[in-house]
Amino acid sequence: MAAVASLLLKSRAGFASPNHSLLLDWVRFASKKAGGSSKNLGGKSPGRRYGFKKQDGNFVHAGNILATQRQLRYHPGAHVGMGTNNTLFALEDGHVRFTKEVYIPPPRSSEAKGVIPRLPRGAVLYKTFINVLPVKQEGCFRLVELL
Repeated sequence: MAAVASLLLKSRAGFASPNHSLLLDWVRFASKKAGGSSKNLGGKSPGRRYGFKKQDGNFVHAGNILATQRQLRYHPGAHVGMGTNNTLFALEDGHVRFTKEVYIPPPRSSEAKGVIPRLPRGAVLYKTFINVLPVKQEGCFRLVELL
């Protein structure tokens, strides 16, 4: 009997103290911490604000953004460059001019094959171009080729 009693008093770490309960050896604790709740935090970013940034007749400096667009809604005209994300910007200082010009696609392009046949007979395609009219510089000289 004494051997059985001594086995009951032993714990995993060695001999049990008299105040040590045998129930604590059998209690199972959580193997993972409690997970917190997750929230869907998307959708709080502001919109992209596409459109033209300078009006017709405004004065712009070289590098100013004239229009931002996702697809090619406005086309670059004279002294206007286009970035990789279709952003139009001024290449020289001057005044902004918007023009609508007749567009005739090349004969074998995808527009000529897909868009033109669906238009009614006699319809004309127009495209909006953004141009910059450069300011004439006064007090500057240009080198002229000597004769």
